[in-house]
Amino acid sequence: MTTENRGPQEAAGPDDLHLEKFLPYRLSVLSNRVSNAIAQAYGARFDLTIPAWRVMAILGRFPDLSAAELVEQTAMDKVAISRAVSSLLKNDYITRSEDPADRRRQVLNLSERGREVYERIVPLAQQYERDLMASLTDEERRQLDSIIEKLMDRAQAWAESGLMG
Repeated sequence: MTTENRGPQEAAGPDDLHLEKFLPYRLSVLSNRVSNAIAQAYGARFDLTIPAWRVMAILGRFPDLSAAELVEQTAMDKVAISRAVSSLLKNDYITRSEDPADRRRQVLNLSERGREVYERIVPLAQQYERDLMASLTDEERRQLDSIIEKLMDRAQAWAESGLMG
């Protein structure tokens, strides 16, 4: 039976996966290409990896987060966050301190140096975003935003319930 004749309940076989058309793969490739392009603008200049920049970007917007909260915010794995945090602490881009409200909790924040770097990188990142989005019409941008929100909601539901229930 060909793919076109298959009913909605019939599962596709392994030979039916065309990776170049598989949405999760395409999103990953797009994300990597955009992130790598932006990273070229700041990586060497500020000695930052993509995960380290993501941590800084989150802390720039949401201060006083723990490493566990960074994992949740970024959807990155614990090891990547741990390495990024270690590197950022070593380079004096972030600080770690005890939460006065809960002495067991360690919070991370941008240091003064980190805030300066953050404020220099943000306009670069925003310019890359504007340039990327300029390839879309206003309506396409609205549609893309709506589609991404729907896909994020579905992915979050998967995470909360176990992939497919």
